Amino acid sequence: MNTLSYDFDTATQVVTLTFDDPAAPVNTMSEAWTEDLRAAVDRLVAGKEGLRGVILASAKESFFAGADLKALLQAWPPGQAAVFDRVEAIKRQFRRLETLGRPVVACLGGSALGGGFELALAAHHRVVLDDPRIQLGCPEVTLGLLPGAGGVTKLVRLLGLQAAMPFVVEGRVVGPAQALAAGLVHERVAAEGEPAEALRAAALAWIAAHPQAAQPWDLPGHRIPGGIPGDPRLAQALMVAPALVRARTRGLYPAAEAALACMVEGAQVDLDTALRLESRALAGVANGPVARHLIQLFFDRSAARSGGSRPPGVPPWKASRVGVLGAGMMGAGIAHVVASRGIACVLKDVNRPRAEAGKDHAARLTGQRVKAGRMTAEQQTELLARIRPTAEASDLQGCDLIIEAVYEQRELKASVTREAEPMLAEGGFFASNTSTLPITGLAQAAEAPQRFIGLHFFSPVDKMELVEVITGAATSRETLAQACDFALQIGKTPIVVRDSRGFYTSRTFATYMAEGAQMLVEGIPAPVVEQAGMAAGMPVGPLAVTDEIAQATAVTIMEQNLADLARQGRPDVRTEGERFIEMICKEHQRKGRVHGGGYYDYPDGGPKAFWPGLRRFEKPGVAWHLPELSERLLMRQALETLRCLAEGVLGSVRDANVGSVLGIGFPAWTGGAWQYIDSMGLDSFIARCSELARRHGERFAPPALPPGWQPPQGG
Repeated sequence: MNTLSYDFDTATQVVTLTFDDPAAPVNTMSEAWTEDLRAAVDRLVAGKEGLRGVILASAKESFFAGADLKALLQAWPPGQAAVFDRVEAIKRQFRRLETLGRPVVACLGGSALGGGFELALAAHHRVVLDDPRIQLGCPEVTLGLLPGAGGVTKLVRLLGLQAAMPFVVEGRVVGPAQALAAGLVHERVAAEGEPAEALRAAALAWIAAHPQAAQPWDLPGHRIPGGIPGDPRLAQALMVAPALVRARTRGLYPAAEAALACMVEGAQVDLDTALRLESRALAGVANGPVARHLIQLFFDRSAARSGGSRPPGVPPWKASRVGVLGAGMMGAGIAHVVASRGIACVLKDVNRPRAEAGKDHAARLTGQRVKAGRMTAEQQTELLARIRPTAEASDLQGCDLIIEAVYEQRELKASVTREAEPMLAEGGFFASNTSTLPITGLAQAAEAPQRFIGLHFFSPVDKMELVEVITGAATSRETLAQACDFALQIGKTPIVVRDSRGFYTSRTFATYMAEGAQMLVEGIPAPVVEQAGMAAGMPVGPLAVTDEIAQATAVTIMEQNLADLARQGRPDVRTEGERFIEMICKEHQRKGRVHGGGYYDYPDGGPKAFWPGLRRFEKPGVAWHLPELSERLLMRQALETLRCLAEGVLGSVRDANVGSVLGIGFPAWTGGAWQYIDSMGLDSFIARCSELARRHGERFAPPALPPGWQPPQGG
């Protein structure tokens, strides 16, 4: 057995199965592991008479990671029969283990997710290390799958239909304390001394106290907590549950709906039948395109979070002191995130009160966490003590990194750069948080342009995971590596983008807002435009998000771009949608939510509503087809992504996928903007763009690609 060890302790008569796949950084349900598990259970059954108990443990940092997703992708599509047979084979061993007639204890010294937690569910008792880094649960629906190795069936029988829904249908993952409170685990062990020995001691004690162990669902007279679907107490909840799931997924994520159906159907039949229903449901969704896209996105995101776009060969780097210029919403958000990672931060603005106001932003955010019990008052005090508000540039002396987050005005950014850059520590670098202004131009104000780079954060900084790292013409490999290291140090996911106007995310997201405005130009009612965005899977409609960003901000960026183009002797190439945004802003004074209103009105104490003036742009009798409108909104963004890949703005399809989903909210069900193209086929995508260009305008015209062109794959 290569993926696990079988150790029998003659003193205690307890067998320890220790999972440790030498060919992988984590334990997965590979074919080799499945065969090893079968052999181990055969041995347990054969030696049952001299056996008092079984301990499940791991030699790796995590307990068990779940299904072998890489193998699943490599052999795509897996085929429904193959998936069904494979998961049934695994569940047979789980059932043999839990019906052995001897106590089985899972020692969770690390995270157990998906199939890993389903393996733990085969134990009669689950002991977890009290470490907040540990995650437990069945998040399969976030990968387009469902907990098909017993998770659906057993969680329903363990917790009840209502209590199990967040874990099965939403894929909720929790830490040890929450898991204990929910009933997912039975015991916590302090993470002190030798954790593995403490877990083992707890397991041996439980085995000694429970020589005859069985699962709750195998005991005579077992009833599902809270009742079965026919119970009147559940009738109302089950009646609205499908509608709630559909409202959350918009029908774009079939695994969630399949999981809910599996829960309800399985609760009405015996255990073995329920397990088979679960296997069939998994086989169905596992062969769908959404599962493939979400799994690929999972690997793309994991690679980005591992520094996949970081230049190799550069020593790792960490910041110990960071300066932030500008204490507005963005600068204050950056300061808060930096301080939350244990890094000292100097927050500078033009005067002390404004700098203090930026620190107050961090106090409000941490105060909410304290109130919710996710942070102690002492931790809040320590975090806030790391933020030093100031109006003096000299206080930046010795910072390893200085980030400017001032207004999008080239002259202002140049001024603060010249003032602050000399304060950098030796080997430090300077970064701009600009969202649109080219880094090469901004770096002209720096004494050392090779130590100048873009770090584009997204608002709200404490919630948005992505950081766009933008290299200028003179940016060195060392600076790029340090910028990636810093993003990872503060818990963000970096993608690397070559300098261009709008970079990748801002440039691409602008097409979403412009296409929404274009639909208004065509006379399509505003509610239909918003619904088209939501039906596509975007988190917010194109009109609502334009209001949040502010039409005035969009116009300021457009004017800066026009001025730059004019200096280069290039024409105004704005689309009708972009001109519409400018017209709404200037002629109708609809400048955005922060300015009092844009496409929407925002009455005090009431919900937002469409600005009545939008009705004047509607054209009675205009024809529209909602799926095509949704397609247009996605195609514009995907086409701009293709242009960025073709121009070298993006260095990998991985960064395209991760950047589009995490940065601009491109629907995760597609796997990202490049995956959306690739699933269609590049030739088919280009043909569809050409058709849309003939029908709707040159903005859909695809770029001229050289014969045999392939997008950059990255490292």
